Amino acid sequence: MSEVITKNNHPPKVGFVSLGCAKALTDSELILTQLSAEGYQTSKTFQGADLVIVNTCGFIDDAIKESLDTIGEALAENGKVIVTGCLGAKAAEDGGNLVRKMHPSVLAVTGPQATQEVMDAVHAHLPKPHDPFLDLVPNAFGVAGIKLTPRHYAYIKISEGCNHRCTFCIIPSMRGDLVSRPIGDVLNEARALFEGGVKEVLVISQDTSAYGVDVKYRTGFWDGKPIKTRMLELVQALGDMAAPYGAWVRLHYVYPYPSVDEVMPLMASGKVLPYLDVPFQHSHPDVLKRMKRPASGEKNLERIQRWREACPEIVVRSTFIAGFPGETEEEFTHLLDFMQEAKIDRVGCFAYSPVQGAAANDIPGMLPLELREERRARFMAVAEAVSTAKLQQRVGATMQVLVDAAPALGKKGGVGRSYADAPEIDGVVRLLPPEKISKTLRVGEFTKARIVSAQGHDLVAQPF
Repeated sequence: MSEVITKNNHPPKVGFVSLGCAKALTDSELILTQLSAEGYQTSKTFQGADLVIVNTCGFIDDAIKESLDTIGEALAENGKVIVTGCLGAKAAEDGGNLVRKMHPSVLAVTGPQATQEVMDAVHAHLPKPHDPFLDLVPNAFGVAGIKLTPRHYAYIKISEGCNHRCTFCIIPSMRGDLVSRPIGDVLNEARALFEGGVKEVLVISQDTSAYGVDVKYRTGFWDGKPIKTRMLELVQALGDMAAPYGAWVRLHYVYPYPSVDEVMPLMASGKVLPYLDVPFQHSHPDVLKRMKRPASGEKNLERIQRWREACPEIVVRSTFIAGFPGETEEEFTHLLDFMQEAKIDRVGCFAYSPVQGAAANDIPGMLPLELREERRARFMAVAEAVSTAKLQQRVGATMQVLVDAAPALGKKGGVGRSYADAPEIDGVVRLLPPEKISKTLRVGEFTKARIVSAQGHDLVAQPF
C-alpha cells in the first residue's frame, strides 16, 4: 500500500462511519482530527477508501444489529475494516470478542475512547504520509521522541505522581497523586524504541508496582487486543515485544507488594531481566512506621527469599536512609542485620537530609549531621562487603554484556553492563581486549564474556 501511495502521489484515504450516541461521536471527532493532522484524507464511499473505520454502538439489540450489519457492508464493499467503539469491547456468549466472532476478517478491534489504538491499527495497515512534526526531527525515535540517553538504552515512564505519603518525601506535593499512562501509549513508545535500535528499555515511575491502581486496572487496547492497565500485563507485553529484538527490559522503583511475586516467572523464564530495583529505605518496623512506608522488614525478608526461590538469578537493588529522625542505635543495628541477612546485591544509602516541606522534619529526635553521616558510612561498609562477596561468586561465569563503550572497536577493550547492572547507578563490566584478532566490540551490541575477576563494584571480563 505504501508503494502505491508513493507512486501515485495520492494521500491515503480512510472511510469512516460513526454510530451510536454523542459520546461515540466525540470519539469519532478525535480520531478524524488525528487522521487529518497526520495527512490522511476521508472518503465518502467505502469503495473509494483504502480502509474503513466503523465506530460502533453496543447498547441495545437494535444498535448491535446496526453495527454488525455496517461492519459486514464495509467488509463486502471494501474488505479492510477497523472496528472501534462500545461493541468492540463486548464479549460473545463463549467469552470471546463478539465482533471477531461475527466478522473474523476485520483488521483490528478496539473498545471506546481508543484513539491511539485505532491510529496504531491504521498505521499498521495503511502507512501514514510524511509527518513533518516527527519524521524530520534529528535523532528521534518516532512517537518516542528525542532521548538524551545513548541510543542503545532508554527510559520509559509509565506513570506520574504517587499515592504514598512518605514523611521524608515531597514528590506528591509537587507531582500529585498517581496518574498512570494509558497502556497503549506506553507500548507504542516501547515499540518505537525497539524498532529504532534500543537494546534496553528501563521502566520507571514513582511506584511501578502501583501502575493502573488509579484507573482500577481498566482494560485498554493495543494492536486491537484488550490488555489490562496493570504492571503484570505491561511487563508481559514488554517482554514479548523485546524478544524479537533480543532486547532487555529492566524494572525500577518496584514497591515490595505481594503482587510483585507474579512477575517472578517472567524473570525466571528470561522474558524480562531478573533485576528488581526496590526502595526498601529501612528495615525496623518503628522507623518504617515513622517514614509511613508500606510493609515491615520481616515481610521484606520473606519476600526476598520467595523471589530468590522462584528466580535464583534475581539481582535486587535498593536504597536506604540512615539517621532518620528518632533512629536509635538499636534500630540502626537492626538495619545492619537486615542487610547482612537479605544480602541485597546493589545498594545505595543516604544520610537523612531535611527537605523543605517534608513531614519528617517535625518528627522528634533529629540526629546530628555527624551521626547521620557516620551511620551512612557504617551501613555502606556492610553493604559493600555483601556486594563484594556476591561479585566474587560471578568469577568464572559466562555472561551476556551490553557494550556501552568500545574505543577502536574494542581492540583496547571496553566497558559494558550485565543484566545485574543498571546504567549510572550500578557497577560495570570492564572488558579486556578480545583474544581473537577478528573479534570486535560495538557500542549498543551484546557480547559474551567470561568473568575473570572482581574489582570493587565492578567485574572484569574477557570477551569471546
